[in-house]
Amino acid sequence: MPASAALRAAALETTEPLEHPVESISGDLRRGLLILCDHASNMVPDDLDRLGVPVHEFGRHIAYDIGAAAVTRRLAELLGVPAVLTQFSRLVIDPNRGRNDPTLVMRLSDGAIVPGNARIGAEGVAERIRRFYAPYDRAIDAAVADGQAAGAPPMILTMHSFTRYWRGVARPWHVGILYDGDERLARPLIAGLQADPAGLTVGDNAPYGGGLPGDTVDRHATARGLPNALVEIRQDLLLEQAGIEEWAHRFARLMQPMLRSGH
Repeated sequence: MPASAALRAAALETTEPLEHPVESISGDLRRGLLILCDHASNMVPDDLDRLGVPVHEFGRHIAYDIGAAAVTRRLAELLGVPAVLTQFSRLVIDPNRGRNDPTLVMRLSDGAIVPGNARIGAEGVAERIRRFYAPYDRAIDAAVADGQAAGAPPMILTMHSFTRYWRGVARPWHVGILYDGDERLARPLIAGLQADPAGLTVGDNAPYGGGLPGDTVDRHATARGLPNALVEIRQDLLLEQAGIEEWAHRFARLMQPMLRSGH
């Protein structure tokens, strides 16, 4: 991605650092949907000193999912449903990985060395889990429990974005829907996107496979038997506010018929 585009996208995403590592958006729990954004932010706490990574790298996908947070917030607003987003960079720790996954704390990411992670040991990883990963887990658990208590166990929709090129190869998809064994939410989303008049190229478990043991969906949806889907939108389509609005409204139209009436 050109530097100017990356910085433009970062301006849409970056917020003032908060003491709490999680952003929770309230909504009508009775609608039966919880939206998550695992890689919402490119922020690193001051005490970690940017992990020794140059500033310009934080405008890249290695630090966060460009555009995903803005779509998440707008979609939650349009549907009136709750959402939970991270407020720390995936370079600090990746909440979309199992606790024993070797990529939980990345030492090298798409060619960028992360000096602050190079010599991190088990105690350091445990501290990152305590400060960042576990609070995100707890916030999701609480939102799911609140939905269940309201009589509406939620579907879980997780919002991500992906790069237009990977290792020099163009990715043709505009959007992908990922899933593992549960297709209850994924299948109607794929069908709806394929029928979109914009003529979208839709990935069915692409550009990535949908099953990753210990990831966010596995921990919070699959483990509870909740319908789920992971959305991947191509990042170059989310660099401007118009694109964010377009995709948020598109998913709002698709999700609306699947929601409970709420009030």
